[in-house]
Amino acid sequence: MLTRLHDTLRLRTSPAIFFGAAGVIVLFVIATIAFTELLDAAVTSASDWLLAQFGWFYILGVTIFLAFLIFIAVGRFGRVKLGPDDEPPEHSGLAWFSMLFAAGIGTILMFWGVAEPISHFGEPPRGASLGIEAGTPAAAVDAMNFTLYHFTLHTWTIFTLPALCFAYFIHKRNLPPRVSSIFQPILGERIHGPIGKTIDIVAIVGTVFGIAVSIGLGTLQINGGLSQLFGIPENAGWQLIIIGVVTGVALISVSLGLDKGIKVLSNANIIVAICLLIFIVLAGPTLFLLKGTIEAFGSYLVNLPELALWNDTFADTGWQSGWTVFYWAWTITWSPFVGIFIARISKGRTIRQFVSGVLAVPAGFSVIWFGIFGFASFDIELNGEGGLVDRVVTDGDIPGALFAFLEHYPLPFFVSIVAIVLVVVFFVTSVDSAALITDTMANGHEDFNPLGQRIFWALSIGIITATLLVFSGTGGLEALEKTIILVGLPFFIMGYFQMYALYSALREDAGELPPMRTRRWKKVLPPEEYARRQDEDEHDTSDTVVDPEAADEVPVMADPYVDEVDASGAHDGPGRRRRLPEGTISSRTGSAKITYGRAED
Repeated sequence: MLTRLHDTLRLRTSPAIFFGAAGVIVLFVIATIAFTELLDAAVTSASDWLLAQFGWFYILGVTIFLAFLIFIAVGRFGRVKLGPDDEPPEHSGLAWFSMLFAAGIGTILMFWGVAEPISHFGEPPRGASLGIEAGTPAAAVDAMNFTLYHFTLHTWTIFTLPALCFAYFIHKRNLPPRVSSIFQPILGERIHGPIGKTIDIVAIVGTVFGIAVSIGLGTLQINGGLSQLFGIPENAGWQLIIIGVVTGVALISVSLGLDKGIKVLSNANIIVAICLLIFIVLAGPTLFLLKGTIEAFGSYLVNLPELALWNDTFADTGWQSGWTVFYWAWTITWSPFVGIFIARISKGRTIRQFVSGVLAVPAGFSVIWFGIFGFASFDIELNGEGGLVDRVVTDGDIPGALFAFLEHYPLPFFVSIVAIVLVVVFFVTSVDSAALITDTMANGHEDFNPLGQRIFWALSIGIITATLLVFSGTGGLEALEKTIILVGLPFFIMGYFQMYALYSALREDAGELPPMRTRRWKKVLPPEEYARRQDEDEHDTSDTVVDPEAADEVPVMADPYVDEVDASGAHDGPGRRRRLPEGTISSRTGSAKITYGRAED
């Protein structure tokens, strides 16, 4: 039946996965509108229970993921290439770093650049447990610690784990670009069966919801900016208009394709964002911002082990429920989208290069961005006119934080317009990219993607955003938080299976290392004992010496994958190997044939 409907609509995808995910989305929209109060109560009750019982699970999970990535990168598997063993990287280092910069950063930077530091400055997260007073230098230090904790290594760990798994199983084992492919070492050919399809449906639905939360945050921020500049009210009607405009522009970008749509918009937006950052540095207290950013980075590194495991056990204020747990749940839901994008641009790099690059480059830029905007906000409060804490903390206007901040700088109207355009374009590219990646996950290949399918996913994101913001009983940021905490739980559970699957595949493909061989030495005796034994007939001294002496030559490491070749180009034999002067064995793994889904799908 699904196949017949699929063929009637002239689609080219997996019917079970496409219609399964679409059905969940449609059912959610209908249920939310028809049973608003009932569904809102159920979501609120479930999310509150999860936060109370499993908030620690979200916090611990990301730290475990980070430890696993470091373990894989520094170990012997760090030398494994994500692709054929002898194939060079597809992109130069500079181009790769530039694309990593564009992967998922913009949606975070614009909304939280001012809102996060100033929120914690006005309400210190550890104020109750450590006695930190709001609005003090100590509060500023703690605010930056948590801001960098939320938006540097740990956030990018959530993206890097699935991205590494995608890169390995797509480029090395040539499996379809689906989340189910990561579980091939566990499921085998069942990745094409009901279990695999269920995993992919959950991944697609989670991605749509995760991007919808991002678009929802952007909608609130755009509405706040327009309200400040033009007096437009912040209400459901205008939010629907903004969602419609963003989705409409995204549909145009989707129709133009990757090179003319996403690529052009992303490159232009990155340049404008960097210009905005430079403007803040030059127009603000430059020396204070530079010194503060460096100091904040050092303080973050020192406090990172404690922050990564802090659960607010004694004070139990519930602070982490609205901040850290929300961030991790939100981020992990759209990690498949970012993960596939990063995997696609990373073919040919080693695991060590991949992990260090994906963690360090975006996290490094986030340190600079949040350091500059954070300390510029502190300067306004400590040395300037103030008002940001009242606006963000007292009034709860987190979406309007950036525009309240820009009022303290030259050309506030013009710069605020630029900021609004930046937010719009960042979210347009997010919808555009998410539609492309979601369609790819549903198809299981990247060769033939009908435009109608991508348009459907873009519209789905816009509709889910409107449903969460306008039609849910809670509404606003609170509705986004409660929903995403529930959606994020299965992704965290899958993260542990992803680690196991990747490690199992690496061990299977690279093989076990042979035992380490070392030179053998003869037994050394003290001179007097050696002389006594020579005089005694019952002792054999042929294998003993006075001066240390090797019993054999130094073993030479050989590449077990390469036959030794003589000067004429002929092999010396299957057992002969080429000697490696540096005594290392390169990690090599086989390359698989490309795997497609079954036709009966």
